Amino acid sequence: MPDTPPEPAPVILGNRPGSFPHGVLAERHPAIIGQVGEAFPYDPERRRALDALLASCADGVVEPLPAEADPRDRDRWARWGMDAYAGRSWFDVPWLWAESHFYRRLLDAVGYFGPGAWQGVDPFRPAKLAELDAPETDGELAALDGLADLPADERSRALLHGSLWGNRADLGFRLSRGGNDTEGDAEPLVADDSDALWSLLPPARTGTSGTGTSGTGTSGTGTSRSGASAPVVLCLVADNAGRELVPDLLLVSHLLAEGRVDRAILHVKPYPYYVSDATPADVLDALRRLRAAGGAAAAYGERLWAALSDGRVTVRAHPFSCAPLPYADMPDDLRAEFASATVTVLKGDLNYRRLVGDRWYAPTTPFADVTAYFPGPVAALRTLKSDVITGLGADTEAALEASGEGRWRTGGTHALIQVRG
Repeated sequence: MPDTPPEPAPVILGNRPGSFPHGVLAERHPAIIGQVGEAFPYDPERRRALDALLASCADGVVEPLPAEADPRDRDRWARWGMDAYAGRSWFDVPWLWAESHFYRRLLDAVGYFGPGAWQGVDPFRPAKLAELDAPETDGELAALDGLADLPADERSRALLHGSLWGNRADLGFRLSRGGNDTEGDAEPLVADDSDALWSLLPPARTGTSGTGTSGTGTSGTGTSRSGASAPVVLCLVADNAGRELVPDLLLVSHLLAEGRVDRAILHVKPYPYYVSDATPADVLDALRRLRAAGGAAAAYGERLWAALSDGRVTVRAHPFSCAPLPYADMPDDLRAEFASATVTVLKGDLNYRRLVGDRWYAPTTPFADVTAYFPGPVAALRTLKSDVITGLGADTEAALEASGEGRWRTGGTHALIQVRG
């Protein structure tokens, strides 16, 4: 008799009081509604809609999209599970689905999809801009001036880790921590496959410094450095705007300058999502911030501006980026795009949950097993802000559990770099 396939790990729900997912649904979401309501002078109709969503978060149920919603969006949400979950408590449907639907409902409440005066107005924009303009961002950009003096491998490592740890700038996460920052108490990585990640890219060209505007002559027509082999294409699936998106852009700019990447595709959200997730408008804000900073930061920004202009960098906002589903359910066109990439890098906690599936895995479940479906080499850069975790060594798991820090999975003080080539 063949072996019986193991039962899949249970899907994470938010119905256990005291759990992290329950706290997000019962506490973080109401706080976000309050923050959004204070950020804009919404009219009475919009405020009634926000109040209704607030009440629904406490004891309401999942409701379908409003009748006036775009029929294409209604069709998408029908495919994404609306028929199965409508009428059920927010706490009794998959946590990933409940969170995603909350943000879609929030946009309806503030009139984002129109018609009306609030159509297209990002309800999170004030918080995003405050983050981007914070003094901490000034310090991080000024530090770039010293990177050119580092050896090439140290410079690349610094920019990779800047992109990784920049995830702690997540505004929604900070709301639930009372605004406390965690930047001074980061722990070592719980998994570090950075060598495997670098091995998926060609070595840097000789004579490049990683600063200035060198590297802008790399072809934008689909030919690699040699003009013969296939171009090296990086797909970077971004997470948050502001102080996380900036180091993501710096990493892309660096890889272009070093000749390690010929083209980059930056995936962002088509509309505001999870408070601080990056949209095309946020990419432009981050680029303007870089170009205005002076010094090395401006050079990185100018290189990206040129690369966007000539097609070496493209921005994608696929509707599935806001889907309440794991990437295992991605549509064929997105699958084909990831399959054609040299490597796809997924940033942040939400993308990790969608990559591996938002389930109660044993932490030692191999990362390669849960990402085997992905159509090409894939890497995850993530600071830990939710319960799901895979790919840990048994010794690492034991040490973390014995550390006495019960929030190592959710506190944002631990991180990982995981790769499946």
